[in-house]
Amino acid sequence: MSALLIPVIVFIEGFSSLGAEIIALRRLVPHVGSSIVVTAPTIGFFLLALALGYAAGARISDRYLSVVARNFLISALLLGIGFSTPFVNGLFTHIEPVWLAYSGLVGGILCPIAWLLGQTVPALTNLMQTQRTGEASGMALYWSTLGSFLGSLGLSLLVMQWLGISAAVALCALLLLVGALCLQASQRSQASRWRAWIAFVLSVIVIIGLNTPAVRNQLTNEQPGITETAYADYAVIDTQTPEGDAIRVFKVNSSTASLIGDGDPPRYASYINTLRRTLLVDLNLRDRDILVLGAGGFTLSHREPANRYTYVDIDPAIKQIAEQQFLHEPIRGQFIVDDARHFVSRAAHDQQPRFDAVVVDVYSSHHNIPSHLVTREFWRDTRAVLKPDGVMLANLILDGQLQSDYARNVLATIESVYGRCAVEVLHKDRPLANVEVLCRQGGAGLAEHPSRIYADEKNPADMDHARSK
Repeated sequence: MSALLIPVIVFIEGFSSLGAEIIALRRLVPHVGSSIVVTAPTIGFFLLALALGYAAGARISDRYLSVVARNFLISALLLGIGFSTPFVNGLFTHIEPVWLAYSGLVGGILCPIAWLLGQTVPALTNLMQTQRTGEASGMALYWSTLGSFLGSLGLSLLVMQWLGISAAVALCALLLLVGALCLQASQRSQASRWRAWIAFVLSVIVIIGLNTPAVRNQLTNEQPGITETAYADYAVIDTQTPEGDAIRVFKVNSSTASLIGDGDPPRYASYINTLRRTLLVDLNLRDRDILVLGAGGFTLSHREPANRYTYVDIDPAIKQIAEQQFLHEPIRGQFIVDDARHFVSRAAHDQQPRFDAVVVDVYSSHHNIPSHLVTREFWRDTRAVLKPDGVMLANLILDGQLQSDYARNVLATIESVYGRCAVEVLHKDRPLANVEVLCRQGGAGLAEHPSRIYADEKNPADMDHARSK
């Protein structure tokens, strides 16, 4: 056996095992979001399965290469099939509640991969030709960790950015298949080599097929198909309104972000119509600078020449996707690739307020707002980038009655910074509704000026009313 084989195999194990974890976290975003209550348990279960894999590998006493080759083959199939777009979307579509589908993906796909690959280092350490056990284990862990390091950077910053998530799935799975083939090729049995080649070819066909755009789009029934980036899944669907009007729906992470109809005037989503009416009619903004955090489908400024719009979104690919597949024309306004929190924080520290309005419309999936975009510090930064007479508009998805802890606390957090804000609930008959919040720059935060309760015994209502005139 070549002296280079073990370091190569251990490197592939480290690259693909951490790659599987990164892929799992990215696959979960469209369905359960990326909050800490999702990422922390996922990482925890992965590490637990990896630890159990180390223990299982320590008990292997013979047939080291055959066992690792088998583990690589099974892991490749689990990764290539279990993390493919058709499988993940089907899992979350047909299994409810969502936590059960999450358990199936993490417990049924990610954890078995971690357990199988975790056996690699302790098993192959037995074959390393060194004089000391510590040297063997140290070098094995070095190559494994180096693979994990390069896998985390290469997949997240290169493969997912340029080729998409499905390419990352295929790459990790194919690396495992190559490792399994190399291990089987080192065996003396000719029959074992033939079986290895047959298994390799069949597995490559299945994995490449499930992660090829043409096959993937056909299985997911999306037209013109899903476009995957490092940050989100996008789909544009041609459909009709209940009245029979043709519209295009722009979906981001399986949820409707915006819609547009090609009529005159064009038809937009109801919350976009509300935002446009507020800006153009109620506030009568003309020749103003408007910052939009979260691009969506760029419909807020669509064919709206009265103001200057600046969009901020973390995904650099969303502009091209929206222009080519959704709007069918260039966006109106400037597009900046940045995290919304980072952008307003940096702009706030410049101490040069320059926007007449800030529109906050940022979601990672369904009704999930990234948690760092609902804090008091974030709302303070949005206020800091406003001009003295500026306004902040936030599109929130909350329960229609605003009675949940989340709804009450989000609104209370905003008003602790801006003072009393106008709140309008759209679709009041739905359990979850768009809630439009309008706050003005000149308001006094409720934390600084707490409210008083009027009572029969002590009722200063008349005095307060007189002072407000």
